[in-house]
Amino acid sequence: MKTYPAPDYESMGVWDCYQKQLDVEYRQSVDEGLDIEKSKPLFDAVAAMPAGPGKEAEADRLYGIVRSARIKDGYPYVEPSELSAIRAEREPSDVPLVFPDRKTLADRIKGGWFGRICGCLLGKPVEGIGSGELRLILGRTGNFPMTRYIDREEITDAVARGIKWNIRERAYPRDFGRMPPDDDVDYMMIAYLLLDRYGYGFTPRNVLETWIGEQSVKAYCTAERVAFLNYVKGYRPPDTALYKNPYREWIGAQIRGDVFGYVCPCDPGKAAELAFRDASVSHVKNGIYGEMWASATIAAAFGCGDIGSAIRRGLSEIPKRSRLHEAVTETMENYSSGVPADECFAGIHKRWDEADSHGWTHVIPNAQIVTAALLYGGGDYARTVGLAVGTGFDTDCNGATAGSVLGAALGFDALPRSFTDRVADTLETDMIDFRRVSITDMANKTLGLIDRLNG
Repeated sequence: MKTYPAPDYESMGVWDCYQKQLDVEYRQSVDEGLDIEKSKPLFDAVAAMPAGPGKEAEADRLYGIVRSARIKDGYPYVEPSELSAIRAEREPSDVPLVFPDRKTLADRIKGGWFGRICGCLLGKPVEGIGSGELRLILGRTGNFPMTRYIDREEITDAVARGIKWNIRERAYPRDFGRMPPDDDVDYMMIAYLLLDRYGYGFTPRNVLETWIGEQSVKAYCTAERVAFLNYVKGYRPPDTALYKNPYREWIGAQIRGDVFGYVCPCDPGKAAELAFRDASVSHVKNGIYGEMWASATIAAAFGCGDIGSAIRRGLSEIPKRSRLHEAVTETMENYSSGVPADECFAGIHKRWDEADSHGWTHVIPNAQIVTAALLYGGGDYARTVGLAVGTGFDTDCNGATAGSVLGAALGFDALPRSFTDRVADTLETDMIDFRRVSITDMANKTLGLIDRLNG
């Protein structure tokens, strides 16, 4: 009997190999309300099998079960993944928006770029750390509550004692003088390229072609990695987000939409539509809503009187009967009712396990962290990004998103120089077309893009 070649499943990374993430698939499916609990023993049994062709065949069977499962009776959420259906589930907003004058607009676009990049740099050295060790490091360096960068120079033997996280190597020196490559900021450049090349009418296929043309597959993680590989194999959006993608509601899309907000100042609906087209290549349901909400909130921040109003305006672009809308609203209500910040963040930790990849990376807890940081930060940039990073979970993503919203609301001139000077107006990326750029130049180009696209 002839034998056929088979992949080396043992050496494949978990993001590239569906059979290695069946536990995530099961939990994701349950979160979505799929009626699959009776298949839990089968999921457990297949997950315990050694990697190989046999497990792959069984994983295919499980994928079939997921795709054919119906929503359980009594599931309280309505979470479509098509734009028209999403719009039908929105609750209109009466939040007034005032378009800024030209000088203010330019300052706020620059504030968004620097706010995002500096917030990302704040969280990058501790991305993946447990909140317990993070609090120890911050306390030992006199930086708790967190309001500044963790400097390599301050990581003494006493600070590092008993800490498993390699903070001495991960922290950047004070004179580092740039923002190093990071997927959170690479996606800013990808969004800019999309708009520069295709305008507001870019398509989901344009998104994936830009990904493939600008970076290798190694630059992409979780849902983005799956979508990239699916597209190369011949799947097309939105199937690229559906086929064997257990990460379909993780945070990946939420970190990609900031520039869509920058180019749609005071037009959250348009920003959300652009974000939808981007998100739909790799995510479904709340994974899509995360990017739509973030983009719309940023667009609203250009013309809102306060951050809470911007968040509410962003929420009006996603389904009211969704888990994300419910979670962000709950966080806002906690703030409004006087729940202390520590208690609010503790509630997020209680509901979501940061030690588990699904909990750590899911869009919902991280959107709640961004919301809480923006509200409890009280308009203070250092305190806001410090709260977004200091609570743990996806630290660089949350510092970036919170910093972006507040930067767009405050403008560059209001951001602390202790943050902005550290990057020396320099952004490095892993992209083919952009290796090292001036952040100020990118902000100016974004303003020019608005003129050109609306001219």
